[in-house]
Amino acid sequence: MNPDLMRQYLAGRRTSRRAALRIAGAAGVLGASAVAGVPTASAAGAPAPAGPGKPGDRFDDALFDYSDPANLADWAPSRYGADDQRGALNEVTPEKTAAALGLVRSGAVRTYNLGELMYNGFPAAGSGIRRSYEQRLTVSGYQPPQGFQDEGGVLFTTDPLGTNKLSYHEERFAGEVFPNHSEPLSTTFQIGSQLDNLNHIGSGDFFYNGLRGPDVARGHGTAKLGSENVGPVVTRGVLLDVLGVKLAKGQVGDLAEPASNGEPLLRENYRITVADLVEAMDFGRIKAIEPGDAVLLRTGWHQLLVRRDPGDVARWQAPHGMPGIYVREARWLSQFRPAIIGSDTWALEVLGSPVNEDGAIFPVHQELMMRHGIRIGESYVLDDLAEDGVHEFVFAVTPQFSEGATAGNTTPLALAQRR
Repeated sequence: MNPDLMRQYLAGRRTSRRAALRIAGAAGVLGASAVAGVPTASAAGAPAPAGPGKPGDRFDDALFDYSDPANLADWAPSRYGADDQRGALNEVTPEKTAAALGLVRSGAVRTYNLGELMYNGFPAAGSGIRRSYEQRLTVSGYQPPQGFQDEGGVLFTTDPLGTNKLSYHEERFAGEVFPNHSEPLSTTFQIGSQLDNLNHIGSGDFFYNGLRGPDVARGHGTAKLGSENVGPVVTRGVLLDVLGVKLAKGQVGDLAEPASNGEPLLRENYRITVADLVEAMDFGRIKAIEPGDAVLLRTGWHQLLVRRDPGDVARWQAPHGMPGIYVREARWLSQFRPAIIGSDTWALEVLGSPVNEDGAIFPVHQELMMRHGIRIGESYVLDDLAEDGVHEFVFAVTPQFSEGATAGNTTPLALAQRR
């Protein structure tokens, strides 16, 4: 993520004729259903008013200062206990997993890949220290083709091993030297499709459950809250197809110029509202978001990576903003205690919107991770689910079992009954 992009936005992008024609062909009439809320913490950490009420009417964007020790009692210890390191993953009980698997109990099942394809030069958001993915093939046991090493390939030896003349391939990753560090560094789990861990985002030296950075930071990672606390996750997945709703309703003004492949997407600085979320639930016939769910929001942003077009990639990296939710929507979703909230963008939250002019940097990440222990999924590929009209499915992911890691970028999957 790149904090410098927060204040940049582009208002009133013109929608192309191609996008307008695509929308005109979309069908569907939507009626937003009222979703009763469950009381949760308000913006300032005090108990929210009881009762169902109008969706979202008791949530707001008021920023909360997690770095102030005087506010610690408002958000820590966690509802899952003072020693908890798993957050809302505690809601994914054996019973929850069994219920999710019941969605594909009989008949043919389709498996969906929800991850982006990693390739050399895969774009990533800036963070002051560059993220990169540069894979190099290593060869041992034969003479590689001409130009192999010029392309970055590594030759160990041309001699095969043993009487059986064993040869092999492996991969390595290119590294670079960063300021104030003498060794070349390479690879990060914070790239591509990823599931953030609770040690990723804090406020000052505070992190989830009131843990302090100086107490847990180690040279290899963190002593608490790392990837080793996640484990395999199998739960109910819910697709909230915000883009699909806009197309079905013909709301051209909420769309950007299509990607270079002609596919539509939400405009760069579009804020997904509580009303949008409710409409997407109605659109997908989702009666309720339940504890332990993986709730995934579709904006169409994945289409900017399909053709690897430089113009698309520049837009994907958000020079003019990115669609997503803001604090109020994060609070509204959190009341249902999902385990994961993710999207097909690299940040989940809106960038470049006028709401970002409050000076806050990624407050949705703080709200979800620090207060509620909800992990964030980023750069998930959701278009195939939407194309097949799948809004409820089995969601599964097994992040890297890496001690102290701040994320896992193994590819998640979805299982759904073939229609």
